[in-house]
Amino acid sequence: MSEYLVIDNLTKIYPSARGPAVIVKDFNLRLKKGEFVTLIGHSGCGKSTVLGMVAGLSDITDGGIILAGKELVGAGPDRGVVFQSPCLLPWFTAYENVMLGVDQAFYTASPQERNQIVEYYLTVVGLSDSMHKYPSELSQGMRQRVGIARAFALCPKMLLLDEPFGMLDSLTRFELQEVLLELWRKDKKTALMVTHDVDEALFLSDRVVCMTDGPEAEVGEVLDVPFERPRDRAKVMAHPDYYRLREQLISFLNDRAHRRPGSGAPPPSSPAPHAAPATKLPDPKPTAVTQLAVSPS
Repeated sequence: MSEYLVIDNLTKIYPSARGPAVIVKDFNLRLKKGEFVTLIGHSGCGKSTVLGMVAGLSDITDGGIILAGKELVGAGPDRGVVFQSPCLLPWFTAYENVMLGVDQAFYTASPQERNQIVEYYLTVVGLSDSMHKYPSELSQGMRQRVGIARAFALCPKMLLLDEPFGMLDSLTRFELQEVLLELWRKDKKTALMVTHDVDEALFLSDRVVCMTDGPEAEVGEVLDVPFERPRDRAKVMAHPDYYRLREQLISFLNDRAHRRPGSGAPPPSSPAPHAAPATKLPDPKPTAVTQLAVSPS
């Protein structure tokens, strides 16, 4: 597969009272079409900054981004963005929230065709009986499902997920990971996700990209994830490479993330927090999903 997303020498500098603050410097990454890649690193290292620039929600200081052969300038409906928090219009039902974007993206389609698109994606995420409810009548997880349905319904070229399950309890988070993977398997959208959860990164991704700590954060290490798809959580955790890869990621976060490649600087004396140990849960029933908001055109 050819390169579908090209991030070339991406740099982000903010002005500050102490002078220019270089958050990300010379960040380089390539994604193939249909690939699921995760950015992992400590809080504040610049993961969301990179994602924001790819989404067009944050200006690029230097470097460039090419998606499907076209240089990205600003936000657009070709990228669906998933945030931690729901962002549905409270005066619209779940159906109307999804239809709002579908009407704009498929304005040449007939009303019947648009209706079929909305109902299909709300049904796929498990909201067939709740599509005419308002956000205030839905649980957090159900509101997240509406957002995911909306993003997939617009058929973006790429999904960008910024810690989409970060606000959910463990059981709901596991359920929504399964829902996201099932939708991703059907549509095979190219996806770039930000997380600080090692187990989540290994379960969802084809590759995990470890970012060094800032300032001047960049790619520190890239791990290929060998687990076959479609994935079963129990089988993934039983794979002989699972705990080796998990330990490699934790080791990077604890040590190597704190020094820039080639600097020779030792890691700080206080260790970074370990990721929570993996917990094996029974296969849950799908009940909720993370908010997927679509960047404005």
